[in-house]
Amino acid sequence: MVKRREQFYAESELTESVTIPVRFSEVDSLGIVWHGHYILYFEQGREAFGKTYGIDYLTVQKAGYTTPIVKSICEHKLPLRYGDTARIVTSYVDTLAAKMIFRFKIYNSKDQLVCQGETIQVFLDNTQNLSLNVPDFVVDWKRKVGLL
Repeated sequence: MVKRREQFYAESELTESVTIPVRFSEVDSLGIVWHGHYILYFEQGREAFGKTYGIDYLTVQKAGYTTPIVKSICEHKLPLRYGDTARIVTSYVDTLAAKMIFRFKIYNSKDQLVCQGETIQVFLDNTQNLSLNVPDFVVDWKRKVGLL
């Protein structure tokens, strides 16, 4: 029997929002944010989320792991322009698998959705081996934030 995907993934109520200015160095000659910078905005969202919820990169590193991105999705809806502010809303997607999934929504200063996406990260131990089981520190973190 094949289990449905919804049983393995569930968007949690853990979200964090961070607002950043769109800088001149991020736009093209038309004043529009270059598409590659949205992945950097996702990174800023993950960093803010990690600091708020105690699962930042330094915590992961101290536990003996790294979390490389193995998949990223980015859907553009409207352009961001120089002078705008971008609000990045980052949500954690809970999963039974040994990975971390984040979803992102980026809004402009008019509160319009300009971009949405997702990243998936896996766990590598300090010898660069892929962890097939959820690391203990992640289980402890999930308990702490009420996911278990």
